[in-house]
Amino acid sequence: MKISHRTFATAAFCIAAYGAVCSVAVAAPADDAVSTLQQRWEQVKYGAPAGGQERAFEALSAEADTVLARYPDNAGVLIWHGIVVASHAGAKGGLGALGLAKTAKKDFEAALQTDPKALAGSAYTSLGSLYYQVPGWPIGFGDKDKARENLQQGLALNPDGIDANFFLGDFLYRQGDMAGAERCLRKALQAPARPGRKLADAGRRAEVEALLAQVAAKRK
Repeated sequence: MKISHRTFATAAFCIAAYGAVCSVAVAAPADDAVSTLQQRWEQVKYGAPAGGQERAFEALSAEADTVLARYPDNAGVLIWHGIVVASHAGAKGGLGALGLAKTAKKDFEAALQTDPKALAGSAYTSLGSLYYQVPGWPIGFGDKDKARENLQQGLALNPDGIDANFFLGDFLYRQGDMAGAERCLRKALQAPARPGRKLADAGRRAEVEALLAQVAAKRK
């Protein structure tokens, strides 16, 4: 089964991203390392040409490995390591991306064990985005029920966040719930600007608006 670029591109998330990220600081001294990963991810995700993203995310994954080795028990580092690796999976595509997705899943699960409220619940949102984008059994670990559960928990911790609303909206769109998707996506557009996240905010808003157009087309 071919896993498309679209399948993993939003994990980020913040995934991860998606992915699912916010600007809440983590405890020093890991905060500087997290900030650097965050900024580098944004530059690749929203600044690099699509044809060069796989190599760029591969290089960034190596940097993230170094940071994780230094701060293995920091929830923010775990989340961002997972977002970077999941984004690498999205750029890579194909069955070879599944191993990367499984690594990202372990990162988000470890972050939830360490501090489920870290980065305003981003681990929940990022994990949820993996569950609905990765194929289900016997190919992968995808699970719609777990996706919904984690995305809703992420939204509960960050109800006004652009990523939390975007990913739940994307999930609902894929489930055929156009009304629910539209509500989440319009809420995402109302999200407050994140300090130091201008590039990420602009990129995510463009994704929200593109998906809203698809929702509108489906509802005609």
